[in-house]
Amino acid sequence: MSNGPVLALVGATGAVGTVMIDILNGRESVPWGEIRLIASARSAGKKITVRGEELTVLALAPEVFDGVHVAMFDVPDEISAQWAPIAAERGAVAVDNSGAFRMDPEVPLVVPEVNADKVRQRPRGIIANPNCTTLSMMAAVGALHREFGLTELVVASYQAVSGAGVAGVERLYAELSAVAGKQVGVTAGDVRAALTEAGLSQEDSPFPAPLVLNVVPWAGSLKQDGWSSEELKVRNESRKILGIPGLKVSATCVRVPVVTTHSLAVHAVFEREVTVEQAHKVFAAQPSVVLVDDPAAGVFPTPADVVGGDPTYVGRVRQALDFPNTLDFFVCGDNLRKGAALNTYEIAEALAPEFS
Repeated sequence: MSNGPVLALVGATGAVGTVMIDILNGRESVPWGEIRLIASARSAGKKITVRGEELTVLALAPEVFDGVHVAMFDVPDEISAQWAPIAAERGAVAVDNSGAFRMDPEVPLVVPEVNADKVRQRPRGIIANPNCTTLSMMAAVGALHREFGLTELVVASYQAVSGAGVAGVERLYAELSAVAGKQVGVTAGDVRAALTEAGLSQEDSPFPAPLVLNVVPWAGSLKQDGWSSEELKVRNESRKILGIPGLKVSATCVRVPVVTTHSLAVHAVFEREVTVEQAHKVFAAQPSVVLVDDPAAGVFPTPADVVGGDPTYVGRVRQALDFPNTLDFFVCGDNLRKGAALNTYEIAEALAPEFS
């Protein structure tokens, strides 16, 4: 590779790490002089080709960060909590995709399209990547906020099973196989009976109810007053990213039988009057937003159309009939790409000029 800063990818063999490598391989050019792949001891020694060069995966250890300028972490919270500070102590800027540091007041929470300036305000040497649900709408919401001044946000999410990891994807495929070719779905009992017959216990599922032929109004863990952790992330992270501490936010997170791509129905209230035509112009001007909005022709974004894409897709843009200064719209974003790997990498690229 050419002269330039050193990039490390921690969690290189995981689901998001694999997408990260696809992104690196798909770039026309990269600013990195060296790329290091890092994973657990059991993955050490594996060979992975990155930009035409076969790289050996290194075992996670303090010394692997020596000489690294930017270290991207795509690992569970507890791993990031332990190792991101170690990377920072060794001189790297840690860009973390877990939830370990998102609400730390000394760690910026960054979406480059919205608050790229925050990458230089990192007293702990760590930058956090938002939750994939929040991130799926943030390019669109942030663009509208800059023009019209956001005051309230009500969101319903439709979250893909890949947000629950490999176990979520495997469970959905197993449930689909269990009901395939059967006349089920008249009652919840029909579905549960088919799953039981196939040997699928609900206790072994990452979801609290069957997902096949169903939707489950729950994602995350239980928090105070009946809220889920995913719903509170949408509230707290939106406030931090947009720089609006008093933003009124309410979210309902729903898991749907989709493999990849989160969708959100957004109800946004603004300080100033806004029209659909104005919103269309704002969206069309954003390089990372694709406007797909012709309902008369049946044209609007759906998860199946968005998988594998980098942008945020927006459609069904409407003025709320009974609420002033308000827009309703539908957003789709690939939760493994823009919702995780791509945003992390875009933060890393924003840092690269500091070390060139």
